[in-house]
Amino acid sequence: MTKLGFIGVGNMGAAIIKGINGKLGNTAVFAYDSNPEKLKNISVFGATAADSVSELSNKCDFILLAVKPQQLDGVLAEIKASGNDKLVLISICAGISAEYIRERTFAKAKVVLVMPNTPMMLGAGASAMSCDEAVSAKEFEFARKVIGSCGITEVVSPDKMKEVIAINGSSPAFIYVYAMGFIKYAEKVGIDKNAALRLFAQTLIGSARMMTESGMTLDELVKQVSSPGGTTLAGLEELYKGNVAEDAVRACEACTKRAYELGEKK
Repeated sequence: MTKLGFIGVGNMGAAIIKGINGKLGNTAVFAYDSNPEKLKNISVFGATAADSVSELSNKCDFILLAVKPQQLDGVLAEIKASGNDKLVLISICAGISAEYIRERTFAKAKVVLVMPNTPMMLGAGASAMSCDEAVSAKEFEFARKVIGSCGITEVVSPDKMKEVIAINGSSPAFIYVYAMGFIKYAEKVGIDKNAALRLFAQTLIGSARMMTESGMTLDELVKQVSSPGGTTLAGLEELYKGNVAEDAVRACEACTKRAYELGEKK
């Protein structure tokens, strides 16, 4: 039987525990959090509370790290003290490299890096994942099943895990800011704000499905909505004046720059 342990049962950790409930087969799930209150109801989702990081490190095959940055070093020190260098460590801690984890645990530690996003809390996440040759194909596949229980996963080169933060990790916030403009317009012209929010949110969902399921390119999708001399084209001309696509590129570049700066501080 495979034994999977969670260290940290906050929003993300709890979402994954709920997501994997009944889906992994022949897997025992354990969890530890420094706040005992967060462990009270995990048995409902098929997980067993553990008393310490040390307990999990000694009994598990995989450990998912879902702690706050300021807690990570202490957790890694306890994992190192366990002496269990066969563990596969799955980290959803943004901006933390495999090298950082190995320096604080074991030189040849098996590390799977994950960049999740907040829609994971609704089972609609999009997570980028990577590992190196220290992790076997079978181990990585198990890690993908765990993370994939809350959405989709895509494999990314380990040296691009900071760059991908902008694509899936930070982009929900960028999308929300963009959405604010549409809701602001709705209020300005007298359309109910809540109705506008529902309409626009569903339009985002539908547009996302068109991007992934229609087989059309983004340019083709734009043209599909745009009639010559029509309303959409008039709006697009304003967006093109503001160069909204380049704004998105600059936002992503700023995000990546900050990710590297934070990495250097650690």
